Amino acid sequence: MLLRFLGDFVLHTTLSDNLSELGTNSGIMANRVGSVMKWFAGLLTLQSVLAAPSAPVLREGEHGAVASESEICSHIGIDILKLGGNAADAMVGTVACIGVVGMYHSGLGGGGFMLVRAPNGTYEFIDFRETAPAAAFEDMYKNNEQASITGGLASGVPGEVRGLQRLHENYGKLPWATVLQPAILVARNGWRVNEDLVNYMISATSGNLTSNFLVNDLEFALDFAPKGRLVKLNETITRKRYANTLETIAQQGPDAFYSGPIAEATIRALQAKNGTMTLQDLKNYTVAIRKPSTITYRDYKLTACSAPSGGEVALTVLKIMEGYSQVGDPSNINLTTHRLDESMKFAYGMRANLGDPLFLSGIDAYQEAMYSESTASEVRSKISDSRTFNTSYYDPQGLESLETPGTSHVVTADASGMAVTLTTTVNLLFGSKLVVPETGVIMNNEMNDFSIPGVSNAFGYIPSPANFVRPGKRPLSSISPVIVEHLPSSSSYPTLNAFYIAIGAAGGSRIITATIQNLLHLLDGNMTTAEALAQPRIHDQLMPAQVSFEYAFDNGTTAFLKELGANVTWVAPGQSTAQGLRRLVNGTFEAAGEPRQKNSGGFVL
Repeated sequence: MLLRFLGDFVLHTTLSDNLSELGTNSGIMANRVGSVMKWFAGLLTLQSVLAAPSAPVLREGEHGAVASESEICSHIGIDILKLGGNAADAMVGTVACIGVVGMYHSGLGGGGFMLVRAPNGTYEFIDFRETAPAAAFEDMYKNNEQASITGGLASGVPGEVRGLQRLHENYGKLPWATVLQPAILVARNGWRVNEDLVNYMISATSGNLTSNFLVNDLEFALDFAPKGRLVKLNETITRKRYANTLETIAQQGPDAFYSGPIAEATIRALQAKNGTMTLQDLKNYTVAIRKPSTITYRDYKLTACSAPSGGEVALTVLKIMEGYSQVGDPSNINLTTHRLDESMKFAYGMRANLGDPLFLSGIDAYQEAMYSESTASEVRSKISDSRTFNTSYYDPQGLESLETPGTSHVVTADASGMAVTLTTTVNLLFGSKLVVPETGVIMNNEMNDFSIPGVSNAFGYIPSPANFVRPGKRPLSSISPVIVEHLPSSSSYPTLNAFYIAIGAAGGSRIITATIQNLLHLLDGNMTTAEALAQPRIHDQLMPAQVSFEYAFDNGTTAFLKELGANVTWVAPGQSTAQGLRRLVNGTFEAAGEPRQKNSGGFVL
């Protein structure tokens, strides 16, 4: 324990000291890089030997907070706040780091969604989701569904760099190069292989379709199997090509990813594996600024990302649940869980009509109707407290609801009231299983999130026309970051302290249900962030017709749902992972990382 404490202390304080030396001047930074990198190399050797993951715990502070799946990256976010940065700067630095250490589901080759709350209380929804190339068409995967999963044809145009650029340019304080530098150092000098990385490598290579590509593919092996076998727990792993790519983007700006040598290498690699993306596709990529979705829930205002994200589905469930009493009462858990399950099924039935708003007329009105008071009341009238129903009762139109893994969530906040909640992904584990040789960037397989005409999914359901492939279209997603404020009528909280919670989750279709349950625990159960994230979770996406419970869920509750007709199944914890933070009435922050991830971290300043 003493060695663990010393290892963490050195990692945190020394990185903070060297960031302070870097200052807010890019010229100073350039002169300091050499000494910092020498320090970091020595530090990571020490860390790889001494450090072992600690269980996430609740932490409190007054100046800001960061929570992510990685203690290393959360520390970087906090140290950026110490340097004088704000929540936007901390988010850019943390996400850049997550792309290094959590490369199995995030990185420069991916995209995502983020919700930003400015200090004045205004919101911006930044959609940096991957986009179908100009050559994409509806039947492009006909008779070849695997091409949407692996290889060059599986990748959409990545948006992560443009998304971080938008956040930094509109809200950041520190220079772009400064906030990216810590991630560059981690990639270049290495970090300790932890349990999460080992588990994800095993999961990604366990199927017959992909074999052990991390070893057999020479471009992956350069990072993941430099000795001819996979890196092992507590060994040091580096990503030097990726470090060089980040360094170029830091020094030359975000455009360096979308044109020039990096872009040319990306297109070369994709087209070598049958991809159709072009340099013009990369050059034309832009973020989409969309109207967020908002509801009131008891004494709170909840704001989420709208379509093509899953935020409106989460808000729909919460609006339905608002009409029930005793939601947070432990003695009522059986009935509350049943009502929650039924609410989820109705909301997932509505989700089948969602997609990219640019390609669907009337989608804005449809979304608002989903989480309206009238819809919530109508759904509650259809929910029986004594039984469940056949799938068709929930009006799904027989459409698919894919259950896919992947994604990483990060939340940041500062004392000014700024908060950012962001989910980033390359879709399935290690994306399209394609790494760009020159850059070390792992490309997404986000095209698999589109529906394929005439091809039923694994559960026999037909695809959704609202989510068919179109050039320039963005596929439907379950990503659902949420920010919570106290309503002005809430007497305990003055307007200045209106910001309350920033939260989100990762885990494919389970993102939505994890976010809902964590919010219910916080808002109705009066739990701390750490307590909320630790509660066992259920998941029901309507199709397949089953409700899954984590092993730790109370057997009495599962027996109750079985009696009502539910098809109960069990899953191991960790199918969804969440990160959250909140600001208390006394102005202090608390942050918590996902306890199902051994190396997550929530930290405060």
